[in-house]
Amino acid sequence: MNKPNIVILGAGYGGIMTTVKLQKKLGVNDANITLVNKHDYHYQTTWLHENAAGTLHHDRTRLPIKDVVDFSKVNFVQDTVLSIKPDDKKVVLENGELDYDYLVVALGFEAATFGIPGLIENAFTISSINSSRLIREHIDYNFAKYNNEAENKQERLNIVIGGGGFTGIEFAGEIANRVPELCKEYDIDRSKVRIIVVEAAPTVLPGFDPQLVEYAMNALEAKGVEFKVGAMLKECKPDGIVIEKDEKREEIPTNTTVWAAGVRANSIVEESGLEVNRGKVEVQPDLRAPSHQDVFVVGDCALIMNEETGRPYPPTAQIAIQEADVAAHNLSVLIKGGTELETFHFNNQGTVASLGHDDAIGVILGDKKLFGWSASVMKKIIDNRYLLKLGGVGLLLKKGKFNIFSK
Repeated sequence: MNKPNIVILGAGYGGIMTTVKLQKKLGVNDANITLVNKHDYHYQTTWLHENAAGTLHHDRTRLPIKDVVDFSKVNFVQDTVLSIKPDDKKVVLENGELDYDYLVVALGFEAATFGIPGLIENAFTISSINSSRLIREHIDYNFAKYNNEAENKQERLNIVIGGGGFTGIEFAGEIANRVPELCKEYDIDRSKVRIIVVEAAPTVLPGFDPQLVEYAMNALEAKGVEFKVGAMLKECKPDGIVIEKDEKREEIPTNTTVWAAGVRANSIVEESGLEVNRGKVEVQPDLRAPSHQDVFVVGDCALIMNEETGRPYPPTAQIAIQEADVAAHNLSVLIKGGTELETFHFNNQGTVASLGHDDAIGVILGDKKLFGWSASVMKKIIDNRYLLKLGGVGLLLKKGKFNIFSK
C-alpha cells in the first residue's frame, strides 16, 4: 500500500510548526511529508521591524530549517511555488511539480497597496529578511549621503511610515531608537531628522485599548516621532509622498517610504481555484478548504471569523501557531484512518506591541494592561516561548532574547 503524500507549502509560522508537529505525530511508515519553501530558513516575521531599523542583525531572525526539521522524516524542497492545482492534486514549482494526497497551504502574505499610485514602485515593505535588510541599508545610505552632497537634501532624512498598525508602530519605535546612533555616526543634527507615521484612521493602533494607544503615542513623540492621523496617503513618488487630510493635500519630501498599512494573502491562493473570500480561504472549523477536503489552510491564507465581533481574526503569529497544532492533529488522524477531527478555537492569550527594545504596550490574561519595561519583558518572554516550542532548549539558547534587564 502506498504511503499518502503530505505537502506543506511555506515555512512561516503556520507551515514550519505544522511540519514540526507532524514529524512527531507520524512515523516514516505512515506518510511522506514534504515541506516546500523558497529559502532554507524560517524567519521570525515579528522581528523583521528590528532588522529593517538596524537594531537587530538579520542573522538573529533567520532560523535554518535543518535546525528544527528532521530531514530523515521530512523531505525538504527549496523551491518557489508558482501555482496550486487542487482539482489535479498538484503543486507547480519553478523547478518541477509535486503530487499530493493532502496539502497544507501556508504561503504567508504580500503587501496590500489599495491601488495607491507609485506605491509598488517607490515604497519599501517589511515583508521578508531581504526586504528588511534593504530598508536598513537604504536608510544608512541616505544618512551617509546627506553630508556628501553640495546641497543638503531634506528628503534623505525624512522617514515616512505608511500605516499606524502594529508593524508601523513597532518599526517607528525601533527606528526612533536607531536615529541618534545614525546621527552620531554620520555627523547629522538629530533635529533635522523626521520620522512621520501616516495613518488613515482617526488613531494609530485602531481597535487597541485607548489608554495604551495614548501611552504609545506619547512615548514615541518623546523620541521625535510625528503622527499624521486621519490622513490618506494619495501618492508615493521616488522623492516624496502626497497625503490628504481634511480635504487638504500636503506633499512631504522623502526618499524613504515604508509601507506597513495592510497585507493580503499570497495571490497564489486566489488564483488557485480554491473557494476564497477577500483573497483568503474561509476554512471549515477543522481548517479544511470548503471546496477541497484534502486541503488545509493556515496562517495568513486562512480566514476565520470571530463570532463575537462578526469580523475575521487578524492574521497574527499567535493564531497561525494555534492553527498549526489543529492542522497537524487532524492530518495525523486522517492518515491513521480516523474520522474525529478537532475543531479550531482561537485562544487569545494577549497582544504586546514593542516601542523599542525597552518599551512596549500590551494586554494579557484577558484585560490586564502592561506598559513600559514590564511589557517589553513580556514581549521577549513570548518570543522566547515560541523558540522553545519550535526547537526546544537548544534553539532558545541559540536565538533567544535574554537582554531583559538592559535598558
